Amino acid sequence: MSSLGQVVSVIREYRQYVQEEVRRVRQDSGYAGQVMSRWAEIKAQIGTARTPTGLELPRLALPPYDEPGEVLRYLLEGGLPGEFPFTAAAYREQYLEPGEAMPPGVNPAPASSPEEPTRLFAGLGLPEDTNERFHYLSRNQRSKRLSTAFDGPTLYGVGAAADGVFGKIGEGGVAVDTIDDMERLYAGFNLDQPQVSVSMTISGPAPILLAMYVAAAKRRFGDGVLAQLRGTIQADVLKEVQAQNELIFPVEPSLRFLADMVDFCARAMPRWYPISISGYHIAEAGATPVQQAAYTLSNGFAYVEYFRNRGMEVNAFGPRLSFFLDCALDIEYVALARVCRKVWAIGMRDVFNADRRAQLLKLHTQTSGRSLIAADWKNNLTRTAIELMLACMNATNSCHSNAADEPFTTPSEEYARYAAHAQAILLEESGLFRHMMNTLPGSPGMRLVAEAVEQAVLEEFESIEEQGGVLGAIERRYQRSQIQAAAHTLERQIYDGRRPLIGQNRYGNGETVWPDHAMTRTPAAKKQLHLDRLNDFEKRHAGESERCLDQLSEAVAKGRNVFAELINTVEHCSLGQITGRLCEQVGKFRPLV
Repeated sequence: MSSLGQVVSVIREYRQYVQEEVRRVRQDSGYAGQVMSRWAEIKAQIGTARTPTGLELPRLALPPYDEPGEVLRYLLEGGLPGEFPFTAAAYREQYLEPGEAMPPGVNPAPASSPEEPTRLFAGLGLPEDTNERFHYLSRNQRSKRLSTAFDGPTLYGVGAAADGVFGKIGEGGVAVDTIDDMERLYAGFNLDQPQVSVSMTISGPAPILLAMYVAAAKRRFGDGVLAQLRGTIQADVLKEVQAQNELIFPVEPSLRFLADMVDFCARAMPRWYPISISGYHIAEAGATPVQQAAYTLSNGFAYVEYFRNRGMEVNAFGPRLSFFLDCALDIEYVALARVCRKVWAIGMRDVFNADRRAQLLKLHTQTSGRSLIAADWKNNLTRTAIELMLACMNATNSCHSNAADEPFTTPSEEYARYAAHAQAILLEESGLFRHMMNTLPGSPGMRLVAEAVEQAVLEEFESIEEQGGVLGAIERRYQRSQIQAAAHTLERQIYDGRRPLIGQNRYGNGETVWPDHAMTRTPAAKKQLHLDRLNDFEKRHAGESERCLDQLSEAVAKGRNVFAELINTVEHCSLGQITGRLCEQVGKFRPLV
């Protein structure tokens, strides 16, 4: 039995444990007294908040249970926010104001306010273009949380100088080929300060891009900056095989390079998340919500098993794992993230002997890109708003809201602003989340959905286990075939009207009117400027690049930490040069179909 099979066993054992404890507390008056005493203590420690209209509320909503069995079931199954199994939330308080609502005239963003969860995605044109968008999006935020999209040549590691890619430079993301580009990308942001964090959505060449980021930060802030850097890089090679194919090297070398990066970051960059285990792209490829949860969690457990088998300490790297989920409009999203936190916590504790910090599933959520449609496209504002509410009901740690115009262009400034304001309206203007934890969760419907989702996830785990575990299932194209089948079913449901899309297959205005909306494109002159910069960089470093590439090859061949060597390599070598040399060493990934 692989670790995934063990996870299924311990989840079912935990269910049985809860039932046995509930029976015991109803039969043992002494135990019942202990439970009710703790319940009274919990309620007594809850502070109060006052709404702008003067209503006094507890900062944590608890059910009015007075029977020991129901109290214990609530504590063991749902858990208080920040307590095992972390179903309610990873942390004790999220989104809440630090105290009572501020009176009129007082700055609504005091220094003591908690970090807001908003993390907005940007990536277009050249590094300075994206840098300008970062400053625009973050100008009203206390915390500068910069989430970065890269263009196709960067995502595939070929670089801007490769044949046939000139037209793709800076399209749909930012072009980054050198450490100089990385410096331009985050210029003006104090990367060494705790209120600044950076996220990079890239997987295949993730170690190379993170090495550029580290080397660029060292240039600006000195060698001691590593311990101060905050952020996340996606680096999820397994979901690439299952859903996207944006992978450069074969699976085994990709896992080896990832493990080297995770190991380095766990030791030297304690505030950095070196992998974001991603269900978003699995969902966007067509997976059902249950498939998204099952494949994402099973990939996470596969990484833990792989890293542990390489001799890495679970309690060192475990706290540095993070997750990334989609949130669409299906009913499963009422409880999907809550179930994921619970399954992860129990599996990490009972299979991998992880401590509390490694049991926490730290979650970033993005509203569904797949739910956005071009027909009557301003309805996308409503779709995204509902998805944001579902994400916050599930206590996501950070969130990206999509722009309404994304079906036909890279987000414009106008609709990127509306996407940001949607989160501000929900979390700051509305009172749904800023006064009280657990305002909405805990309904009978949410519990029923959670139970159904959890059972379906375990059944999917068992199917993966029958295929030989995650890696065995990948070899048999199991996850990919299931995602493709689900995508086909979805499209058929849309086509025949069983799945309503307002404005497209229901309540349309009878004619197709495409928006008069300018496409966001990178001018040819800017593309040429980027290519000229790359050529100039390679010429200036021609005397050192071959030596650095040879040292990188030696690190690969001799089993040294490749990521540590990459931090030196990127000082003199471009993305295309590095990926080219590594492909000579380990080969190229052959996409699955």
